[in-house]
Amino acid sequence: MGMSGAYGPSDEREAMATLERALELGHNFIDTADYYNVGHNELLIGRAIQGKRDKAFLSVKTGQLVTAGPNGGMAPGPVHTHPDYLRHAVFYSLRRLGTDYIDLYTPARVDPDIPIEETIGALADLVQKGVIRYIGLSEASAESIRKAAAVHPVTALQIEYSLWSRDIEAEVLPTIRALGIGLVAYAPLSRGFLSGEFQKPEDIKDSRVNMPRFQGENFYRNLELVNKVKAMAGEKGCTPAQLAIAWVLAQGEDVITIPGSKRIGHLEENIAAAQVQLSGADLASIVAIMPAGVVSGTRYPERFLGALNR
Repeated sequence: MGMSGAYGPSDEREAMATLERALELGHNFIDTADYYNVGHNELLIGRAIQGKRDKAFLSVKTGQLVTAGPNGGMAPGPVHTHPDYLRHAVFYSLRRLGTDYIDLYTPARVDPDIPIEETIGALADLVQKGVIRYIGLSEASAESIRKAAAVHPVTALQIEYSLWSRDIEAEVLPTIRALGIGLVAYAPLSRGFLSGEFQKPEDIKDSRVNMPRFQGENFYRNLELVNKVKAMAGEKGCTPAQLAIAWVLAQGEDVITIPGSKRIGHLEENIAAAQVQLSGADLASIVAIMPAGVVSGTRYPERFLGALNR
């Protein structure tokens, strides 16, 4: 997403080099969406995997329409996962990606106007045709997940999960584990905040200025938490970003995470998080300084919250 202008200007040459480096390092899970800059991201990835399709596991989200954002960018619009829409959208994605199949295909949100059973039924047809290999869900409630899995096996749930976003632990995480569904945790760094790079609200120059956790008093209260993470990372000999990612990975063998790396330096730093070993005592210390619910502010602006946990 970041490679297509989601968080300020992007450098296409650096983005291509980063994707190529990821594949070189054995990082094969590449996540995109057909609405990331109106297909630009899929075209970019298509070029990066040309001749290397077997090295990439392509995860594509769909069904999220976009509108003009408040700062000149794009903002989420209505959700649309009518079966007819999905049957057409997947072929546009295949064309842009330059492939004849998608590994994991995921409705970006649960459509309030279409029964989840109909959405999954359409995707099951695409699996039968060999167009997609696996079905995913994103930001779905436990109830919707159970309904979907009753129609066709669901392989993965993509949802925000980090030290600062742990709502799923109450009901969603136990549900997917009971059903054998893997977790794809996005925003493990809470959109960069947990990396420790921001010191004041004025450091934010992109769409994150609209997110409550980056605003006013919330920012400074959250910065105090980040400074505690920094201190512990120093003791562990890693960066704050690596500590935050390592914590997510330590939550189970069924968890993978997709930090939004758009530069080689960040990619290599984030991948190295897999080498950070956290003991039981380490995990207890992290939770002690960062208990569930401690973050100030919601993860999205109010107008977007209704599309979550649906």
